[in-house]
Parts: sequence; structure tokens; C-alpha cells
Amino acid sequence: MKDLKLNVRIAVADDHGIVRMGLIQTIRRLRPDAIISEIEDYKSLYKVILKEELDLVIMDVNMPNGTVQEAIDYIKIHQPELNILIFSSQDEELYAARYLKMGAGGYLSKQSSAEAIEAALTSMLSKGRYVSDNLKETIFLESLTGATKSSPFESLSDRELQIANKLAEGLPLKEISNQLNLHSSTISTYKNRLFDKLKIRSIPELVEILRLYNQSW
Repeated sequence: MKDLKLNVRIAVADDHGIVRMGLIQTIRRLRPDAIISEIEDYKSLYKVILKEELDLVIMDVNMPNGTVQEAIDYIKIHQPELNILIFSSQDEELYAARYLKMGAGGYLSKQSSAEAIEAALTSMLSKGRYVSDNLKETIFLESLTGATKSSPFESLSDRELQIANKLAEGLPLKEISNQLNLHSSTISTYKNRLFDKLKIRSIPELVEILRLYNQSW
């Protein structure tokens, strides 16, 4: 089994050094033998994927020089057996299912406890899958009732949903453009498009619809 393999190779990809450092410390407590590659953007991740045979990649979704969908697709082409764990500060109930559908094996919130992080690492290395207990319960209830969650956000692209989340956090367009390496006019276009799709006119309306969606999810 993979969890018994010595010298597992793990790539930690996040553009925030303090996050990488904390996660690597947790990994080393669990797997002192692990060989860890530290990565700060998607372009560097692609280079490592080509050079190293990995057992697990743990990556944030908001990094320079690419998108999470491009990264997952790239990994599936070059290392199709590589396990992918998304490690993000985004709301699990709003985003986790999307990333699992894209091809990730698991989703872990950056707000998770050390115990949850260790559980995720163990599960990903042994089974290639991980979801939190909350998400498991949601999936189980859906399977019993046959219910599907419909929301106005289903019509948004991944980039539109990403920008909607940042707008709801109160970030100005310039700051969002800096974080995503996109021109301010492009962010404005995305904003107008998602406002049209959601049939709203203001940021407070966006915040409210996000809140209501999270409550009903």
C-alpha cells in the first residue's frame, strides 16, 4: 500500500511561503522520510511534474502563471496516477465539489486542524481520496434523498466564481487584478458578466446571495 512506501515524494505548491512552511512541518511530523518539493507557482509545478515522479501533490488554487483546472489537466496527462489534494482557504461547501469533479482526489481547508491535515495526508497517500466528515455527510444525505443542489452559481465559470468570492471579501478590482495577474478591465468584464448571470446589481446583493447559498448548501 502507498502509505507504507518509504521516501514518498510530495510536492507542496502554494504562493505563500508561511503556508508552505507550516504544511511542510506537519508533513515531516507524519512522514519524516518524505522527500518534499516546495513550489510557489503553476509554472514551477509543471517543471517538477516533468522532472520528478511524485506520490502526492498538495496545491492551492490561487497561484500565479496558471489555473487549477489547467494544472489538474497537465498532471493527468503527464502523471495520471499522481494523487492531487487541493489545499485552499475557499469555502469547502461552495468549492470542494467543483475541484473533485475537475479530477482532484481530495479537498482540504486551510482552516483545518493539524489532526485533519494528518488524516488527509494519510488518506491521500493510502487511498488517493479525502473528503472531510462534513462533506461526507452532505454526500450521504444527497444519496439518500436523491436531491441535487441547484444554485445560481452553477451557471458561473470557475474564474467567475473565483472573482465573485473575492468581490464578496471586499477586495477592490485593482487588488483582484494583482492577485490573479489579470488586467483590471478584464476583472471588470468578469464582474459585469457574473452580475448579469446572477441577476444582481451590487456587491451587497452578491454577499447576500453567497450567504444564502452557503446556508442552503
